[in-house]
Amino acid sequence: MTLEVRAVADLSPDERAALFDRDAGVADARADAREIVERVREEGDVAVREYCRELDGVEVGNLDVTDAAERAYDAVDADVRTAIETAAENIRAFHRQQLPEDWRATFGGAGDDDGTDDGTPGRRELGRRFRPLERVGVYAPGGTAAYPSSVLMGVVPATVAGVDHVALATPPAEEMNQVTLAAAHVAGADRIYSVGGAQAIGALAYGTETVTPVQKVVGPGNRWTTAAKAEVRGDVDIDFLAGPSEILVVADGSADPELVAADLLAQAEHDPNASVVAVTDDADLAAAVVDAAERRLDDRERAETIRAALDADASGVLHARSMSEAVLFAEEYAAEHLSIQADDDEALLDRITNAGSVFLGPYTPVAAGDYASGTNHVLPTSGGAKRYGGLSVDTFLRSTTVQRLDREGLAGLAEPITTLAEAEGLEAHADSVRARFDDGNEADTVGADEGDAGSAGADAPADEDAG
Repeated sequence: MTLEVRAVADLSPDERAALFDRDAGVADARADAREIVERVREEGDVAVREYCRELDGVEVGNLDVTDAAERAYDAVDADVRTAIETAAENIRAFHRQQLPEDWRATFGGAGDDDGTDDGTPGRRELGRRFRPLERVGVYAPGGTAAYPSSVLMGVVPATVAGVDHVALATPPAEEMNQVTLAAAHVAGADRIYSVGGAQAIGALAYGTETVTPVQKVVGPGNRWTTAAKAEVRGDVDIDFLAGPSEILVVADGSADPELVAADLLAQAEHDPNASVVAVTDDADLAAAVVDAAERRLDDRERAETIRAALDADASGVLHARSMSEAVLFAEEYAAEHLSIQADDDEALLDRITNAGSVFLGPYTPVAAGDYASGTNHVLPTSGGAKRYGGLSVDTFLRSTTVQRLDREGLAGLAEPITTLAEAEGLEAHADSVRARFDDGNEADTVGADEGDAGSAGADAPADEDAG
């Protein structure tokens, strides 16, 4: 039996740990990843090529294969080109909706008609602006399967955000996957590098003779790739540390067991370490899902991978005493992919906070989000959805606050500023306020020349002290 039905209420501590403490195996890979990253940092292309030969079994000539992308686009079948373009446009349209707008607002009791009267005199003009990173690196995994979809999910949001230089790294092969290269061309990657694993992360983070260093590295990968991201974090930014794929299906008696089973098998074929779970309050549905999964498994090309995932302690079909218990389980599980197949799916959704991406109803398979609906499939795993969300336009942006006070606005805040500064023992902070009100101080006219004041306010570096 590949799957078995277990009662949520009867799970032992060890069984609960297997379900909730999903380990990507990153800790065990850290030492190897650290060695690889350091060698790439010190030796550049020489180390990268050696690791391509040693770990991937490929002799790499040119690490930069950007020119091959346009040729690949022309070479792939027309239906594949159309599928890539459709997916890319849907992803682009969804992520355009995420672009934030710069804003300024006026606060204070002496403002004009658009001001917000908060009871203080004078004017405080406060705002926030958003700017893209200049250089980012996207990792798209390879290995047992090619993932052109991960190319689209990483590169397209970066280009929508306005990143100047988007580099893609993907594992080498004797013949590079043409669909992956075509996807990179459609997505708008500026540079494409034939390098994978921890060595790719090291090259993107620190640069080599061929690879331009970036400010941020994003994208999924195996445990060595993820461990390498953990190693470079701090020198560059990363999105998050993601483990093997996972799905939780929350279903009631109205769900079709064939569809629930199909969704479980779809995520199980990613990786033998994938976690696939269904939870339902209907005992008959639970048993039917197990039967359907076993029956459908025999027809799959990646049956060995799927069976390994289904046999793992982190996978299973669970019977809950009620849908409330199922929801509580889902909240604790914090799934990467959460499928809700139930009559009142919207009501269930309202009760769930922790999920990377949610798929509602029988006609919304996770595969839709994996490829072409438009949402991003680079998502938090291992319970990470309790703390952060998936890849988005926000991933590639940074924000800056901007402010301008007139004389009355500063005067109205002088007492709390100086009081707090002196309470912290920062006398010069307090004096920087009082100096603006000394007799004859020309700073009394601060704000008269809005152009000069605006430049100083927007570009002055922030004080490192908390005050």
